Amino acid sequence: MKDIITNKKRGFLFGNEAIVRGALESGIGYAASYPGTPASEIGDCFAKIAKDIGVYFEWSTNEKIALEGAAGAAFSGVKSLVSVKHYGLNVASDSLLPLVYLECPLVVVIADDPGCFSSVQTEQDSRWYSKLGKIPTLEPSNSQEAKDMTKFAFQLSSKYKIPVMIRLTTRVCYSKSLVNFNKIIKGKAKGKFLKKEFKLGSSQTVELHKKLLEKLNKIKKESEKSCFNLVEKGKGNVGVITSGVSYDYIKEAMQELNIKLPLLKIGFSFPFPVEKVKNFVKNLKEVIIVEEVDPILEEEVRKITNIEIYGKDLFPKAGELKPEHVLIGIAKILNKPLPEELEENIEKFNIKVEKRIPFFCPGCPHRATFYAVKKVLGKDKIFGGDIGCYMLGAYSPYKMQDFVVSMGASIGVSHGIAKTTSKKPVIFIGDSTFFHAGVPALLNLVYNKADALVIVLDNRWTAMTGHQPNPGTGLTGAGEVTKQIDIEEIAKACKVDFVKTSNVYNFNQFCKDIKEAYNKKGVSVIIAKGECRLAAVRRLIKQGIKLPKFSVVKQNSKLSELMEFGCPAIKKEKGKFVIDKDLCWGCAVCKQLFPEFIKVEK
Repeated sequence: MKDIITNKKRGFLFGNEAIVRGALESGIGYAASYPGTPASEIGDCFAKIAKDIGVYFEWSTNEKIALEGAAGAAFSGVKSLVSVKHYGLNVASDSLLPLVYLECPLVVVIADDPGCFSSVQTEQDSRWYSKLGKIPTLEPSNSQEAKDMTKFAFQLSSKYKIPVMIRLTTRVCYSKSLVNFNKIIKGKAKGKFLKKEFKLGSSQTVELHKKLLEKLNKIKKESEKSCFNLVEKGKGNVGVITSGVSYDYIKEAMQELNIKLPLLKIGFSFPFPVEKVKNFVKNLKEVIIVEEVDPILEEEVRKITNIEIYGKDLFPKAGELKPEHVLIGIAKILNKPLPEELEENIEKFNIKVEKRIPFFCPGCPHRATFYAVKKVLGKDKIFGGDIGCYMLGAYSPYKMQDFVVSMGASIGVSHGIAKTTSKKPVIFIGDSTFFHAGVPALLNLVYNKADALVIVLDNRWTAMTGHQPNPGTGLTGAGEVTKQIDIEEIAKACKVDFVKTSNVYNFNQFCKDIKEAYNKKGVSVIIAKGECRLAAVRRLIKQGIKLPKFSVVKQNSKLSELMEFGCPAIKKEKGKFVIDKDLCWGCAVCKQLFPEFIKVEK
């Protein structure tokens, strides 16, 4: 955090941190987010510094609400920013697209995840929203540009009264580079909403659309002359057009191949700088277009020139773009041999790394939850999965998620299954996800008389993205104590047929509660309560409380069941079961499973 708010002239920042620095240099007063990697750290940074620097920050209940809060602040004259991952943009889009019509001066930061490192559902390219919503869009390639483009986004949004989108990708978010700093401007966190006549109706919306198109024509002129659309001179009649982190890969490839091609880096990508591209390609015979993920730039360039274009026909259409893809692709196009040392190591680019199956942390409450459900209900039930740490329940040894779609969809999809089959679904949804999108879906279950068991895995934190608080934690994003929302009370208000909060670490009682809930007709809810063990261990260590450690005192064939439990602290060495005391976090579930074979260390 010191590097972000320092008074020094420069510092090393991650792309996400540079976004925050750019916002601070712009006089931001309001920031909101919902945790979603690879954008989470933007909110984390604001959460740690907001109170000290006079900026309002919140972790909102979901991305749509985060956007709407930031829009309200922007309408009130406060410089505002909302940051979400690409799926979060989908959630927020319902309000984002109308806000473009309504002249809202807002900065929207989106983090895409090519390669799906933290995003298992789709490999989305959010640049399509630029066209769909007619949203001016900037694409930084490094931390310096992330800071500079954030400042420009605030200027552009204020000048034209329009939301401006900054599109990051994983490698820009998590690459650290030197950033030159300017003065931090203390913004205002309080504004004034100026009332004016609000006209509503189809004819009014059409008029607003016309004004938006006129505004985009003016913004297009800004794009044409923007310093973020940079031409670098080179030799030959083969040029390169690129954007984002791909620019760095191209520079590296040209250095390795000892060439310097004419290069156009498009950082202000929507409205598309048509004239800039026309001037760039007019003396070229071929152009190479390198971008992640979809051929957005490529399609635009193909509209305005007939020269030979190399794009997604040569570079990967799916998966993260890597430096070696660019190096090999350019060498192939130019019929240029790779440097000898690279030729010798080319096989390294295709090394197959041994797959590591993700697993729950030692002592994780979700492990006990999945194991108990499997023990009580068997593995043949229909299991609805959702977004969070508990997605790991899809892997061995549990294999207890039959689908994962989007936040809250575990309940929504299961409803359709319950209504069209004779099966009673078992639904897993986390506490933060429940607050995010689960409540309306639960209401739908009850309203439409479904028969399903909903298990809310309540570990008190939004743990998957870095232990951010949520409405059930009792803390705001800025660390202030607030009302702790009770999930059981929400379920009761939704008129479910059965609800109970159960401690997952009291394993035998939890099993009984699962059985009781499943046997009830209608909508049953079990709140599987157990604090994230990582957060709990950190807290206990700070309090000077020692964790209990366990050991196997008697070997027995029954202990093979421990492998199905899947705790990484439990191993088999030389034919015997042992508990690694360095990994054991003292949850005591194994002791409850095999009290005669496992004891607590004194």
